[in-house]
Amino acid sequence: MPRTARPAPVLAAVGETPLTALPGCGPKLAEKLAARGLYTLQDLWLLLPRGYEDRTRLTPIREVQPGQPVQVEGRVEAVERGFRYRPLLRVAIADDSRATLLLRFFHFRAAQVAQFQVGRRVRCFGTARMGAQGLEIVHPSYRVLDDEADPALSDRLDPVYPAFEGVGAAVLKRLIALALDRLPADDSLELLPEALRAPLALPSLREALLTVHRPAQDDDVRALQAGTHPAQKRLALEELLAHHLSLRRQRLAQQAHRAPALREAALATALERALPFALTGAQRRVFDEIRADLAQPRPMLRLVQGDVGSGKTVVAALAAMLAVAAGKQAALMAPTELLAEQHLYNLRGWLEPLGVQVAWLAGKVTGRARREALQAVAEGAAQVVVGTHALMQEGVVFRDLALAIVDEQHRFGVHQRLALRDKGAAGDAVPHQLVMTATPIPRTLAMAAYADLDVSAIDELPPGRTPVQTVALSAERRPELIERIRNACAEGRQAYWVCTLIDDSDEVVAQAAQSTFEDLSRRLPELRIGLVHGRMKAGEKQAAMRAFKDGAIDLLVATTVIEVGVDVPNASLMIIENAERLGLAQLHQLRGRVGRGSAVSTCVLLYQPPLSALAKERLETMRQTHDGFLIAEKDLALRGPGELLGTRQTGLANFRVADLARDAAMLPQVQRVGEQLLAQAPDIAERIVARWVGGAVRYAGA
Repeated sequence: MPRTARPAPVLAAVGETPLTALPGCGPKLAEKLAARGLYTLQDLWLLLPRGYEDRTRLTPIREVQPGQPVQVEGRVEAVERGFRYRPLLRVAIADDSRATLLLRFFHFRAAQVAQFQVGRRVRCFGTARMGAQGLEIVHPSYRVLDDEADPALSDRLDPVYPAFEGVGAAVLKRLIALALDRLPADDSLELLPEALRAPLALPSLREALLTVHRPAQDDDVRALQAGTHPAQKRLALEELLAHHLSLRRQRLAQQAHRAPALREAALATALERALPFALTGAQRRVFDEIRADLAQPRPMLRLVQGDVGSGKTVVAALAAMLAVAAGKQAALMAPTELLAEQHLYNLRGWLEPLGVQVAWLAGKVTGRARREALQAVAEGAAQVVVGTHALMQEGVVFRDLALAIVDEQHRFGVHQRLALRDKGAAGDAVPHQLVMTATPIPRTLAMAAYADLDVSAIDELPPGRTPVQTVALSAERRPELIERIRNACAEGRQAYWVCTLIDDSDEVVAQAAQSTFEDLSRRLPELRIGLVHGRMKAGEKQAAMRAFKDGAIDLLVATTVIEVGVDVPNASLMIIENAERLGLAQLHQLRGRVGRGSAVSTCVLLYQPPLSALAKERLETMRQTHDGFLIAEKDLALRGPGELLGTRQTGLANFRVADLARDAAMLPQVQRVGEQLLAQAPDIAERIVARWVGGAVRYAGA
């Protein structure tokens, strides 16, 4: 691709114009918009509609269908004002199709009631539903018409923008219209090379923005609602490219640093020989990839993803031995004390017989124990350090940190991961980074979300793991399950009962953890039952989890806080209540808590009927497969990327236009073009990133 000339500077001049330059946007309104990240005209150009309303035509009332947004016009036939639990206004309108529609209002003023006089003509827009007295629209948008005037219908689809507190929809729409009036011409607005756009037959950026904000009457409204219109594809392509470039640029910046080359493998070999089990083929392959990275004098940035129980910790331990053999230190950080303690237990068992000292740093390590641990870390006597967020605190100083390992990395904020890396920074040298996740990530998602990382997959479970039998049962069969728990615990096994809420809710049919705990305690008085939920103090939570792990509790009633990191081989039965409310990735993570011993294990998905088609598909997928990667692909297709990645603070899960599931086919091209731009037109790459990602780029992929 030939080097692309820098576009004229008019874009920066216009796009960076502050919103206060628009008529009617004073300091107070600008402050409210700034709270939503809107500062400039360009921010408004890229604030895209979340949907469209078709006010270009009138639908006869007789043809109105439930669930369909429609615009109708009719005369008021009756008005009824009442009060049943709350104020209520009902207005019946009819048209020439000799059908009636009810308009229902719960919030209204006396002046509105006065408008609806019998015989007056009303035009309204909303989504109809079946009510007790036939078709009705709740809180339609409407206008009362003058009989003499016949206002023209709109000539284009009406965009619907996200609602902002303190900023009315009409005000926002007006400001966006004013901002669009100042869009520069194509030649100064366009950043994508023609060579990329031409084969895809996609419009220019200016044309795409105007189409999305101001679609014509004959535009394909279904494609616009689905996000598949060529104008949206054009915007999605540039947005995906911006995120890819920001991550790749972060990677290049990282690789400009030095890192210690770790080549001495004697300790790692000794550890492998001492292990009471053989590595799987997948573990060996991934460790070989890590070993090749660590042998280089530039920092490793590798993500190891593997299903629950696939043996990521062993691979991390082998990597740590390469650092220790070079006379340096390794640190492993986990998001919860329980998970960190589990790593500590495993690492001490494997490493201390080899003469490697493992230190423990967590919130509950205080007093003399803490002082001694900090001293051992600072002096280098502690060669491997395991801990939680406590590892990043100011008082923690490493003598020579060469490898930072972060487990369940998506549960940490970006600042926290940077803080751990910076513990080993010295001059232009930084530690190698190994991040691990038990959430399998589809290939397409990994391409977009982790373009700054090399990705390895441990896609093989160790031998001897018994597959978990998964069954889906209606909540009506709850009494049978309680008997099943009684029998399992009488045989010396343990069970989980997972609830999806902490408190009972009128709005969602769900048994909360507290009431479930009380109910099961009454029905199973002979069992020792524990309770864990997110609102408990950390100490109480840890104590209950530890009691369960030690066998002092038979049945643990818990919310989804037990999703990650609890390893209780004796637990062979799990009930997940309201399973239809959880996504596949979360269900799979929870199921991974059983089947960790030799006993045949069962996971019961307890659901509230009737099930939606989506819920049926999810539960059926869980019954059919245990392959986390297959489940992740399905989850991406059903729910999108946000849930799979967790809350990433890079803005990745908050795309304005792009949808990683829908737009996955674009990603190979995005990667190819991204590499070309970075190599041949870095100034253009910089401007694409600034346009779409802005300040978030500082942390992308950290």
